[in-house]
Amino acid sequence: MITSLRIMMRSQKVIVLCSIILSFLFIITILAPWVAPNDPIAVNLANKLQPSSFEYPLGTDHLGRCTLSRILYGARISLGFATLIFISSLGIGLIVGTIAGYKGGWVDQVLMRLCDGVMAFPNLLLILGLVGILGPGLKQVIIALMLVQWVYYARIFRGMVLSLKEQNYIAAAKISGSSQWKIMKKHIVPNVLPPLAVMGTLEMGWAIMDISAMSFLGLGVQPPTPEWGAMIHEGKSYIRTNPELMLYPGLMIMLVVVTFNLLGEALSERFGVKRVNKKE
Repeated sequence: MITSLRIMMRSQKVIVLCSIILSFLFIITILAPWVAPNDPIAVNLANKLQPSSFEYPLGTDHLGRCTLSRILYGARISLGFATLIFISSLGIGLIVGTIAGYKGGWVDQVLMRLCDGVMAFPNLLLILGLVGILGPGLKQVIIALMLVQWVYYARIFRGMVLSLKEQNYIAAAKISGSSQWKIMKKHIVPNVLPPLAVMGTLEMGWAIMDISAMSFLGLGVQPPTPEWGAMIHEGKSYIRTNPELMLYPGLMIMLVVVTFNLLGEALSERFGVKRVNKKE
């Protein structure tokens, strides 16, 4: 009893701290045009590779662009589009998984074989293949990530639905004459939604890493648009003389991903929800 109480109190503190950090970062993404000290894409070769100063708090890059401004604007892409990818993939996976798990039969077989076909390929390899077909660019990376990631949610939700549909209250709903769609809407879906808080925190971290990885490889965000992975790519040529060009965006990626993971762990302890990692 005492141990459980300690775990709950510790989890609550972690949840509050992580929520504050993430809320601050999301607010920054919204207010970036007003809080950024300089234009993030304005080139000024006379000021290239400048150290920290009052005008440029984190210095400048190889083209004389303000590093802090680019990091702030880069947060809009990393956080904003990671959220878009998660919500879109989750929505598709929720629909497909719920239908497959509840309907069963040939519907379940067709949908799950489709998922198995996608999951047969390594995640990164499939994303690279799709981006190669669609062409480089942020929009193409987002589409590729959504096409790959929804299958994991579909399988997770299918498993949840398979266990839920055997419950007594589902049988009672069937006896009362409720339609299949009504049962799924009122009894199935609301019961698979609580784990989303835990799942979402983990997947947001992975989505940010995927976007940054694609941009680092030159397949995602294209210059001069600021993005954390692209900034690391641009700074790698100056790793010996100006390592901060890679350090600052790298630290931002680490901060966000670690915060999301800590929040997910705390939520799983707080609400007793098993954390599912689709990368395992």
